[in-house]
Amino acid sequence: MKILLATLLLAYVCPLPSHAGQLLNKVQEYRLKNGLTLLMVERHSSPTFAASIRFKVGSANERSYERGTAHMLEHMLFKGTRQLGTSNYAAEQPLLEKIDQIAQRLDAAEIGDKKPATATTDALQKELAELEKQAGRYQVTNELFKLYAQNGGNGLNAFTNRDSTTYMVELPSNKLELWAAVESDRFKNPVLREFYTERSVVIEERRRAYDENPPAKLREQFYALAYQTHPYRQPTIGWPSDIRRLSRAKVASFLQSHYAPNNAVIALVGDIQPEQAIKLVERYFGDMPPKPLETAVVDQEEPPAGERRVELSAVGQRQLLVGFHKPAAQDRDSLVFDLIAGILTKGRTSRLQQNLALKRKLAAGISVFEGPGRRYPNLFIFQLTPLKSPANVIQALQNELERLQSEPVSTQELHRVINLLLHEELRAMATNYSLARALTEYEATAGGWRNLATYRSRLAQITAEDIQQTARRYFIQENRIIGMLTPVKAEVKPHE
Repeated sequence: MKILLATLLLAYVCPLPSHAGQLLNKVQEYRLKNGLTLLMVERHSSPTFAASIRFKVGSANERSYERGTAHMLEHMLFKGTRQLGTSNYAAEQPLLEKIDQIAQRLDAAEIGDKKPATATTDALQKELAELEKQAGRYQVTNELFKLYAQNGGNGLNAFTNRDSTTYMVELPSNKLELWAAVESDRFKNPVLREFYTERSVVIEERRRAYDENPPAKLREQFYALAYQTHPYRQPTIGWPSDIRRLSRAKVASFLQSHYAPNNAVIALVGDIQPEQAIKLVERYFGDMPPKPLETAVVDQEEPPAGERRVELSAVGQRQLLVGFHKPAAQDRDSLVFDLIAGILTKGRTSRLQQNLALKRKLAAGISVFEGPGRRYPNLFIFQLTPLKSPANVIQALQNELERLQSEPVSTQELHRVINLLLHEELRAMATNYSLARALTEYEATAGGWRNLATYRSRLAQITAEDIQQTARRYFIQENRIIGMLTPVKAEVKPHE
């Protein structure tokens, strides 16, 4: 079976664009003395390049008193530096210090056990507003965005997850030095201005994205139930009380502890000259001092002792999550789960689409994903919209999982799924932007960028027997987590 699969895969690979098949030889890796990793891929099809800077720190690295810090820091690193985002930093800086002092007094008053007099908090809020108004006279809003836009940049973005934090942009190839100067300054000399205003923005973001979004709320509760020890249980944005307790000093301390060159990887993909890129990265990032790091998560989740369930009642459509604990992304078994996902859910001919959706009309919107992170053991999660009793849907799903355990997958079905997965792999490398992002993701969270380059050859080694064994090992009831969103009628408020 293994030889046959490899032959089928080779037959499929031949007509693919060469950049996908030769990625292993196309990536040039360079490591600075301070530990920063630089990955480069030349593509001269257009006069542009994409840059991805990823720090190997996310919400899983937060301790209990700093939940939400990694996400908040990502927001703050768009606020500028001592040179960018200000018209007069010397005048602005003492005002920022005063804002911190008043904001911390106000937080202590509002969060403390003893509630202060309303007049006290009103006075502090008034003083804080006046200081922020004064500081605002020196602040240049969105200067980073404007600078990149004026120089032909697009796709300026950032995102934080459990495992890492990433900053991306795409620029004309003659702006490589501008990128190096701006981004190095961004991480060496950041000014966390407008902090308490931005904290209110994040509180509102959480309210809209989670607290008033039942499917997202269900997923948040699902992760909190699935993990009892590992910090994957905590939401990246933080719990509401966590965000309210964030301070500028706490976020600055998190930056100093984790944003180090020896904890970062940069990918440059596009119309670049590697020798020039190395010189520029050395010039602008080489003086960042390495730091002792304590970024590995030491908390380990114990094997579950039985099935866990959570139910959320809310206005909205019924939804069902069924998850199973599985190994981290770099583990070989995780690759087997890629094939299982394809067999069960990819395309109209997949097993769940056929047997649960099209024929029996038990469920709709069937999909599968892994979460909440990739660097540490995670979850393989089915998401479905039940059209019949959730109990019937769960049993039908379990029947399909037991079929994987008892019947070897046919060669034809494996061939179909491999084709689909390789097409997805090509899409992940199709643009400079997507390849830069994928390279830093694999380097930071999935065992190294070479695992991306060797994905297809490693996939070819998976056999039908591997799929059976993996299904038997993980798709068992004591390893299962179930989350249900049960709809309720919206409350009709009487007209006043």
